[in-house]
Amino acid sequence: MTATEPAASDVVAIAPSPRPAPGATPPRTPLAARAAAELVGTAALVAIVVGSGIQATDLTDDVALQLLANSTATVFGLGVLIALLGPVSGAHFNPAVSLAEWWTARRGGAGVTGRELAVYVPSQIVGGILGAILADAMFGEPLVKWSTHDRSAGNLLLGEVVATAGLILLIFGLARTDRLRFAPVAVASYIGAAYWFTSSTSFANPAVTIGRAFTDTFAGIAPASVPAFIGTQIIGAAVGLALVAVIFMRGKTDAE
Repeated sequence: MTATEPAASDVVAIAPSPRPAPGATPPRTPLAARAAAELVGTAALVAIVVGSGIQATDLTDDVALQLLANSTATVFGLGVLIALLGPVSGAHFNPAVSLAEWWTARRGGAGVTGRELAVYVPSQIVGGILGAILADAMFGEPLVKWSTHDRSAGNLLLGEVVATAGLILLIFGLARTDRLRFAPVAVASYIGAAYWFTSSTSFANPAVTIGRAFTDTFAGIAPASVPAFIGTQIIGAAVGLALVAVIFMRGKTDAE
């Protein structure tokens, strides 16, 4: 869902270079390895979200406790995944993050190229679907059963705009202030909080949204609700980037 800093050994000492954007990875990391990291990381994330939801509903009928269990597992799991796979791929696990980084690269910043974006996004989507299937398999649920959990209400869509905008603001704000080392804790903590303060329980991720349509369990989303969720997530990413540009505006030098 976000990125960690590149290893110190990858910094060129003989000449200054632009600060890596969120998700920027050492050039020696093969694209195939990064794609695998994005697929596996997204699959693991969705398996955590769906699996903990199934476990929670098996253990209690209290919806508040179910959400608490679901969000807690997601916080710990996401933090571990970012720490583990960040040095390989940037640990996006999220097409909205990859798209936002590509956009900043087009605007003159560092980030993924169009070719890398074309590899990252399908890997994330396939990972999301496989993660849902894996979770269903572990708990003896039908491997693929379309969710019947309708999430089409307007207030839920607004929640997705807020959740995604906040996520993008956090990730790129950390990058602008040279604090990406805090990403595993900061991003996981934000997602955990957003489970509770947003009406949508913070999907904030098109790949996760698609994956969760494949499971008719606690964390599922009806396929008919998916396009609107993804649309609002893209809007949220644009809002987040706009907030980054305003809040973390680059100062001018005296010469300028």
